[in-house]
Amino acid sequence: MNKIGLDIGGTKTLGVVIGDDGSIVTSAQSPTRFGEDGVLETASALVETLLAAADISPSSLSSIGIGIPGHVDRAGGIVRNAVNIGVQRLDIARRLRARFGIEIGVDNDVTAAAIGTAHLMRLQGTIALLNLGTGLAAGIVRDGKPWRGSTGVAGEIGHFPVDPLGLDCPCGQRGCLETIASGSALRRAWPRGGDRPGRVLLSAIATGDAEAQRAFDQLAAGTAAAVRLLVLSLDPETIVIGGGLSRLGEPLRQAVRAQLGLSGAESQFLTGLHLAERVRLLPTDMPAAAVGAALVQIAD
Repeated sequence: MNKIGLDIGGTKTLGVVIGDDGSIVTSAQSPTRFGEDGVLETASALVETLLAAADISPSSLSSIGIGIPGHVDRAGGIVRNAVNIGVQRLDIARRLRARFGIEIGVDNDVTAAAIGTAHLMRLQGTIALLNLGTGLAAGIVRDGKPWRGSTGVAGEIGHFPVDPLGLDCPCGQRGCLETIASGSALRRAWPRGGDRPGRVLLSAIATGDAEAQRAFDQLAAGTAAAVRLLVLSLDPETIVIGGGLSRLGEPLRQAVRAQLGLSGAESQFLTGLHLAERVRLLPTDMPAAAVGAALVQIAD
């Protein structure tokens, strides 16, 4: 049977219909409305759009999956504290189930993106999706199944302290990885870039902006540190850079690989781990989180 997956983001919601063979039948997107009722209506309307585009009815679906930011109670299908979409508490699974009459799965958006990445890129073994967005986190998939740890905190590497004298982190610690490798860190390091500095950073570097170059170098060094942390703790075969900042593309991947090469040159131990060779880039046109959301029920 078909499945629908929705990736609910701060500005837009992307949806896909997945066929029995795991291929994308159709896709659509719409702006994300703010607040609990707005998010629910966005999701409901997009499901209706997808059903019409695929010329199918809800009865032909096995499930609808939701990837959403915030703290997700997967068992209850409830999302809490998704600040960037204005959600304090939303019982999204129950309310969508009441409307469409089918099973609803809900998961964190980064975990959903990791599931979708493994599926679409046909990656085997253990993979980590390193999500460089407003914050920094990793989604982990082992042999096709998401790995969340005993309490669901696995992958929250953005809150691993790397500099005891560093900046305060919103989590209450100091010098976390997220304070040097994330969208918020990039805005702080290069305020001239505005709210979305990743879109203009490379062009500024090309014009000789030294401050932009320093901000980019900090981002690359912090991302390389995140790669080392993932390898030394989980030893994944592949680490895929995703999230909004992945749109920096090959320049970012090559800079991260160069940083990993420098650390490897100073350590025979790290050289043997082949860190740089594990790093890949999520294609910008790949709807990983929406596809992963559709596959959440199967993956679990």
